Amino acid sequence: MSGIDADTGAQAPVLFTVRDAGALRIGIATLNAPKTLNGLSLPMAQLLDAQLRTWAADPSIALVVLQGAGEKAFCAGGDLHSLYKSMQSQRQSGNANVLDEMGAGKALDNAYAAEFFEVEYRLDHLIHTYAKPLLCWGHGIVMGGGIGLMSGASHRVVSERSKIAFPEITVGLFPDVGGSWLLNRVPDNAGRFLALTGALLNPGDAIYAQLADHYIAEERRGEVVDALAAADWSADAAGNRTRLTTLLQDFASAAPAGPLQNNAQLIAELCASDDVEATAKAIAALSTEDPWLQAAQKTLASGAPGSARLGFDLQLKAASLSLADTFRLEYIVALRCAAHGDFAEGIRALLIDKDRNPQWQPATLAQATAEWAESFYAAPAWPGGVHPLADLGEHGDLNS
Repeated sequence: MSGIDADTGAQAPVLFTVRDAGALRIGIATLNAPKTLNGLSLPMAQLLDAQLRTWAADPSIALVVLQGAGEKAFCAGGDLHSLYKSMQSQRQSGNANVLDEMGAGKALDNAYAAEFFEVEYRLDHLIHTYAKPLLCWGHGIVMGGGIGLMSGASHRVVSERSKIAFPEITVGLFPDVGGSWLLNRVPDNAGRFLALTGALLNPGDAIYAQLADHYIAEERRGEVVDALAAADWSADAAGNRTRLTTLLQDFASAAPAGPLQNNAQLIAELCASDDVEATAKAIAALSTEDPWLQAAQKTLASGAPGSARLGFDLQLKAASLSLADTFRLEYIVALRCAAHGDFAEGIRALLIDKDRNPQWQPATLAQATAEWAESFYAAPAWPGGVHPLADLGEHGDLNS
């Protein structure tokens, strides 16, 4: 299929192709914005959501493959430039400084952010609960919104190029896209470390952290797709999942252990406390010559203190929540971050002015108290009194 939109002549943001596989077919979705490292835009999310639902209802489609164009990234995150523009417009209107009945900025006045996060989270939840096998090939950079797309796939492949991280603390957000739920499942509380430090994971660490399943050399991707087309698929989704697992295992090899595994005991000790200030102090006080740990310390030291608080506390809250409830809570917090948090300042410093000198408010973790964070968890007055994601998980979905 051509990468050019027939109506506009523009490059299509997502390419959809179908490949015959015996009596059935394979749906292949390719994120098609390699110049922006396949950053997930609102149109991309809308197109992908619609096509995945179409394929789910099509009895001729046995399974779906999700991948990214280009050599550098599957998906490096969400479309921060568009979110920044929407936040600037909201703040210039003065609405971000108007207090609602919950004592926080009017989160719902940013219609773009509300739509973006709703569409993105619905798409992520759809992938988590997809009835048919869904193979995500997570090559290159997989961060933020890319983790949201990849993490819920039934079969998640990483290659030698894969670089996985939750870097939201560097832009004044928190590990969203279900990250609060995902990071709770990283062994020995290491998810807390990843949220506070944005530490980079190699393929072996991604598998250890339960964010990926199979390690396959990038050069074999074409062989894998050919093998998918040659396999004997049926109308039995469960049987197809098992068949896909066996097929991928034939191509997979053992991934080398990464720094998260090599420092597992140390990280478990650093993150044993349920108090974010104690944990952050323990990480900062660590004396080490390990470059990976040193980079983690630097990111924590320069990151948004408010993001450290929110990312840490949300993991504690998500420990007792379903995936759907986690998305609902993260949606509220994401809108609050867009309305009156450090999100716009973080994007400005990193991507707009590129001075890498964000002025965080609060400026220290001691100032980012639990009481300060409470306003971020307060639900706005939803139209009709119904949360926009209220229907997630209503139908007995997996992890609902």
